[in-house]
Amino acid sequence: MKKMYGVITAMTTPLTETGTIDTKAIEAHVEFLIEKGVNCIYPCGTTGEMMNLSPEERELVAETVVRAVAGRAIVYIHVGAQTTAETIRLAQHAERIGADGIGVVTPPFFGLNDKAMLQYYKEVAASVSEDFPIYVYVIPQCAGNDISAPLMEQIAQACPNVVGVKYSWADCIRLKDYLNVRGGDFSVLFGPDRLFLPALAMGCDGTVSGCSGPMPEHFVGVYRAWKDGDMEKAREEQKTANEICEIMKSGADMGIFKAVMDFRGLTGGHMRKPLLDLDEHERALLKEQIAPYIP
Repeated sequence: MKKMYGVITAMTTPLTETGTIDTKAIEAHVEFLIEKGVNCIYPCGTTGEMMNLSPEERELVAETVVRAVAGRAIVYIHVGAQTTAETIRLAQHAERIGADGIGVVTPPFFGLNDKAMLQYYKEVAASVSEDFPIYVYVIPQCAGNDISAPLMEQIAQACPNVVGVKYSWADCIRLKDYLNVRGGDFSVLFGPDRLFLPALAMGCDGTVSGCSGPMPEHFVGVYRAWKDGDMEKAREEQKTANEICEIMKSGADMGIFKAVMDFRGLTGGHMRKPLLDLDEHERALLKEQIAPYIP
């Protein structure tokens, strides 16, 4: 089973002015990311406005990405949804179209106890092939449901194809506990990309980074320097990456990511309401701030 590693880019979803999915823009973004050296591509997650897209739209995005990547990078599709039935639909679709695996966020909004959470992941894991890998996606600040390390252990033991976790809250103690799941044979990815290098040092496999979508170079630089054993270079790259994250507000507004993509000659596209595009004043200020970092 192929696991995610290194720089895993959480893709935005470009929308046309009329609100449809811009598949040509997705294809161009995929080419850009592969050219820049990212290791894995992860569409339809938080950065991709997952809860604002219909199942049909999410399937279209997934199909477009898998087709455009054409085996040149690892592709995991985020499929978590409000209901178990919709999550299973998207999970089976991702396997059917040839994705390498899926990410599944904890069910959002309604509070789930541990019994319900375990049952949810068991049903989703059983809906796909035994060797089709799944990452649990834990983002309690958005989803409202957290997964403790003991519960993650239960999920890992009950679901052999759950191979890891994407953890998007900056709690390094919890990160350490996740690294001990399944006796240490559990892939851990860290969402806070400003802590990419520290996460690698702790034993994580990589970062799922929205900021790397429009600005991948320095995140790729961190990982390559780390792999080469050049810690001084890795620290320099992380410092620059962090400056970029601060300018782009680390994904607090995906309209920023889309605007920076426009600045780089890509098509960022529009946001889906109630999320808004940046206005002209905001775009001008952002362009001035980010320009020194664009190669």
